[in-house]
Amino acid sequence: MAKDIAGLEGRRRGIQSVEIGLRILKTMAGLGTSAPLGAIAQACGMASPQVHRYLQSLLVEGMAQQDPKSGRYDLGPAALSLGLATLARADAFKMADEAVREFSRETGLTVQMAALGPLGPTIVRWIMGRPPVLTSFNVGTVLPLTGSATGQVFLAFMPEEETEGLLKQEKREASLDDASISGIRTAVRSRGFGCVEGDMVPGLRATAYPIFDLQGRIPLTATVLQPSRPTLHGILDGVPEMAELCLALSRELGWSGDLPG
Repeated sequence: MAKDIAGLEGRRRGIQSVEIGLRILKTMAGLGTSAPLGAIAQACGMASPQVHRYLQSLLVEGMAQQDPKSGRYDLGPAALSLGLATLARADAFKMADEAVREFSRETGLTVQMAALGPLGPTIVRWIMGRPPVLTSFNVGTVLPLTGSATGQVFLAFMPEEETEGLLKQEKREASLDDASISGIRTAVRSRGFGCVEGDMVPGLRATAYPIFDLQGRIPLTATVLQPSRPTLHGILDGVPEMAELCLALSRELGWSGDLPG
């Protein structure tokens, strides 16, 4: 009897430990950027020594990572893998994956698909065209919100409170002010797509389109990668075929809104 009670209490403690670990991970995801131990503990409503013990276990399992210079903590590669695995099971992802692969086969264009993860816009598919576009980016690469076409789409069309945390660090690193960010949002919303020319990779143009769901959120973006080409009077032209495809996918997911263009 005593052994049974002791075993039950042990299982309860184990379950509670899992719940606390998940609570810390959710808090870190909600912060939107790396944070020191004290900030994480405060956001969790827990004592710093207790949070520190859990973080050490999360570090070992790859669910968290720590910057060796600043000591700040962030979500780790294992957390990213879990997020990507969850996304892979979503109907929106499967639907878009098939359609974009068919688009690439028909047009020969290279396309990457991305989702907004806890660390930022994250590449979840890289579909190589003909001829292939070779870069250092791959599945799992996290892109900037302001400096990439993919990121600009999330920045423009996702609720601002959901990108605010990610923006703080970028604003510091790129010396961006609120007016510059507002200008990016306005430009992308007015034309319906994000586009950068040689900013991420010299000689490469990236043109990104949103895929909306029933609630008007963006589970995915689709970005066409092509060699840079001259613009007429500085006007960025899009990729009409991809615009049509993403709109069709959005309609299939229940979105009834309209985009410019």
